[in-house]
Amino acid sequence: MIDRLLSALASLPAVLLEMEWLEGIGLVSGLLCVWLLIRQNIWTFPIGLIYAFVSVAVFFEQRLYADVLLSGYYVLMNAYGWWYWLYGGSRTPTDDLPATYTPRKTFIVLTGLSIVGIAAMGWFFDTQTDADLPYWDSATTILSFAAMWMTARKLVENWIVWLIVDCIATGVYLIKGIEFYALLYGIYLGMAFMGWRAWRQTMAATEPSA
Repeated sequence: MIDRLLSALASLPAVLLEMEWLEGIGLVSGLLCVWLLIRQNIWTFPIGLIYAFVSVAVFFEQRLYADVLLSGYYVLMNAYGWWYWLYGGSRTPTDDLPATYTPRKTFIVLTGLSIVGIAAMGWFFDTQTDADLPYWDSATTILSFAAMWMTARKLVENWIVWLIVDCIATGVYLIKGIEFYALLYGIYLGMAFMGWRAWRQTMAATEPSA
């Protein structure tokens, strides 16, 4: 997988020149969306809406139907996250929404739902459609469902789930020959580490002194 990713990186100039305009918008908006999220900037959500709409079209053409559903879900969750970061949580209207750790019960529920969801969606796409890589594709989809909800609620562990998603997705897109998305998710791997570190530092800086 590393060799394929390095090959995609080496061919990046040619890929960019040949890239369809929709794919180019997806690449730029996807990177910008995550960069803004690392900085806890609320503009991550309107940019994320652009990325989600573009991804619906790209994945439908590639017959990655689970990713089509995922991108549609991103549209809804970006809208929800935009609202929640502005008005949700226990705070005054002028305060920023703080990042928090995922409650234990919430983590257990998300883990259980993810396992069941991956198995069920993988079986459906494997037996009822012509989908490629149905279980791997479903894993990225279901885990992204959880991660995007955690992002909208500003739970710091969203970065750990995104890291798992990025690892799987990079391999899937390399196998499918979608080089620009493989490169994008390869970059997301590093950005997930950056996000985890940045959010943890912010949380440590805002914790009351003993």
